[in-house]
Amino acid sequence: MSGKLLKSGMIVSVMTLLSRVLGLVRDVVVAKLMGDGAAADVFFFANKIPNFLRRLFAEGAFAQAFIPVLTEVHHEDDQTQLKAFVARVSGTLGAIVFIVAIVGVIASPVVAALFGTGWFVAWMQGEPAGAKFELASSMLKITFPYIAFISLTGLAGAILNTLNKFAVAAFTPVLLNVCIIACAYLLAPVLSQPAYALAWGVFIGGIVQLTFQLPFLFRAGLLVKPRWGWHDPSVVKVRTLMIPALFGVSVGQINLLLDTLIASFLVTGSISWLYYSDRLLEFPLGLFGIAIATVILPTLSRNHVAKDPKAFSSNMDWGIRMVSVLGIPAAVGLAFMAEPILTVIFQRGAFSADTARMASYSLIAYACGLLSFMLVKILAPGFYSRQDTKTPVKFGIWCMAANMVFNLIFAVPYGYIGLAIATSLSATLNAALLYITLHKKGVYRASMETVWFLLRIVFASAVMAVVIACFDIADEFYKLTLMAQIRHVTVTIAAAAATFGCLLVLFGVRLRHFKAIGG
Repeated sequence: MSGKLLKSGMIVSVMTLLSRVLGLVRDVVVAKLMGDGAAADVFFFANKIPNFLRRLFAEGAFAQAFIPVLTEVHHEDDQTQLKAFVARVSGTLGAIVFIVAIVGVIASPVVAALFGTGWFVAWMQGEPAGAKFELASSMLKITFPYIAFISLTGLAGAILNTLNKFAVAAFTPVLLNVCIIACAYLLAPVLSQPAYALAWGVFIGGIVQLTFQLPFLFRAGLLVKPRWGWHDPSVVKVRTLMIPALFGVSVGQINLLLDTLIASFLVTGSISWLYYSDRLLEFPLGLFGIAIATVILPTLSRNHVAKDPKAFSSNMDWGIRMVSVLGIPAAVGLAFMAEPILTVIFQRGAFSADTARMASYSLIAYACGLLSFMLVKILAPGFYSRQDTKTPVKFGIWCMAANMVFNLIFAVPYGYIGLAIATSLSATLNAALLYITLHKKGVYRASMETVWFLLRIVFASAVMAVVIACFDIADEFYKLTLMAQIRHVTVTIAAAAATFGCLLVLFGVRLRHFKAIGG
């Protein structure tokens, strides 16, 4: 089973890589079109609200609550009962998210005022920045329905993942990027405000993603007619688990929304700088952290149902080793090469060298918390697979409060960079609380083999950082042509990766360290 688990992780990683590459292409298009101006701030704002709700309903709390219960129902091997459960969950979730979408469209000015308070205050006082509030209100009417389509897409993906069909759900985000890129090129030239073209790309992308997954559900025999099932025992179990999980699994997203609210009071460009740095952080986080977490939750759920604590601990060890061997060097690379990478990827059109420099500061701060973001993705399923959502919610609330305290401490002297620092610190606190509690409850304790494995990774990453520093040419980098910049960044990354890989082999890291028992 270990090979099967590793293979599933590789499949999701490859599909996620394709999605992230297209996501970077999309961001390059957006950066070239709008840079870090007012319209860019507003689009990122209008896109962040439905994305936050998507992670609650689709990828976050709902998935963490739904998959363990679906695993139980699937384990009973009763196809009729399984179809009935899927029908009631899809009907109930579908009704709720469509109502939320409609309310969001109608109340878009209220939502814009709530999360973009700085813009709303400027609008009330008749200041020029008030135009951002008006644009955000109208743009939210286009992007908000995305929550309904993508939540049902997330439901379909969760079902397919439980059946070990990981590739479909992992590939689906590619379609959103294609739609946004297409709208940027086809609609932006004919619209008075190019940001609207991107908003329509989000709307269309939601419909396309849902439509894409339906044939795969049909082939699996689980494309059923939705039914309302609020009081169905299995649905009650899902929503009972989901309510506390809204905080537990999505604390990072809530913190990012709070950052957006505070950033609306800061200078123009703050939201854009945070966005571009967050997008680069999302590349390794999605490629490694979310990919591993996607395959590990159904596996841990099966381990728990089968009452196999040895396999459970082995798979937790596997998840931590996988995200560490990829996340730690990625964090070091992003921190030490933040500005050159941002320059090579984004600097064209409206995205200037100053934009790259400003975004690099927040990227460094985010990179310091990359491993913590990844560990939360692995440790939280240790609770959710056991249908324990109350413990993570307690930590979620604590970390939200801590994030606000960190914001007050760091945002005043460091502005938007302080917001990124606070987010990383709160993620680190969350990961620590999750692991300590799993340890105290006797659910999971990192094996000594894993501890030594992590120490070797840390040392290899430190040496890799020295290698990157040796390739640094400071301000001379900006005097190079684009192709010369690309060559320099490529050579630096290749040298760093080769150093890291050789050191791991030298330290005795072998294929067996990446295997798990499965389940």
